[in-house]
Amino acid sequence: MSSARLPAVRDLPLRVLPVSWLARGSLGGRGSRHLVERHARVYRQAWLVLISGFFEPLFFLLSIGVGLGKLVGPVAGITYTSFVAPALLATSSMNGAVFDSTFNVFFRLKYNKLYDAALSTPMRAGDIALGEISWALIRGGLYGAAFMIVMLAMGLVHSLWAVLDLPSALLIGFAFAAAGMAATTFMRSWQHFEFVTLATLPMFLFSTTFYPLSVYPRGIQIVVECTPLYQGVALLRGLTLGFVGPGLLWHVAYLAVMGLLGLYVASFRISKLLLT
Repeated sequence: MSSARLPAVRDLPLRVLPVSWLARGSLGGRGSRHLVERHARVYRQAWLVLISGFFEPLFFLLSIGVGLGKLVGPVAGITYTSFVAPALLATSSMNGAVFDSTFNVFFRLKYNKLYDAALSTPMRAGDIALGEISWALIRGGLYGAAFMIVMLAMGLVHSLWAVLDLPSALLIGFAFAAAGMAATTFMRSWQHFEFVTLATLPMFLFSTTFYPLSVYPRGIQIVVECTPLYQGVALLRGLTLGFVGPGLLWHVAYLAVMGLLGLYVASFRISKLLLT
């Protein structure tokens, strides 16, 4: 009989496989921090790309909020710049989260094969989804904090409730990052990203970013009120201007449920695509 010993457990390659549909849709755990660390190391060599996302909402604020605001006059009893600023913060959170969780995730999933390599370790599909969304939130948090400093410097903050603006912006980013990543797992080519623009651009234009909800007929108001960006704009505008009431909790709940559902779908789809 051969005396060769069997390999020890520690010598065997590890790969965590889903054991049920519930495991496939797990929301991730501690393994996600390794993916965040990997992205941080990569962007350390491309920090200009990392900070470039801050300038888009700033340019909108200066051109539309300040420039056009002198022609528009007060809106809802406040300056037009004060009205637009929290909406641009919400839009910045949406755009940053969607870009990071769609274009970048699609490249890593289809071409870079980063997730295939990650799943050959003890990382799970849920760890990948949570790690990508966490990284999008870190980027969004940096943009949001910088934009808030600009708003404070320009005197566009009118309430102490504005201290909750940054956590709220992160919640908006979480909702859109999770939904964006979930949608990306269904895409098969770069042409499908036209649907991303088709979804985000109308929301940017019509979710009361530049004018109040009251300008719409009631039927259109109902449609606008159902969009996720409107929830973020209404939440940040209420906190920044001091219009705080129980209705803001609905916006929080909407965005939280959207984020959790997107995270679950993203982890389930990654597991289905790469582990079956």
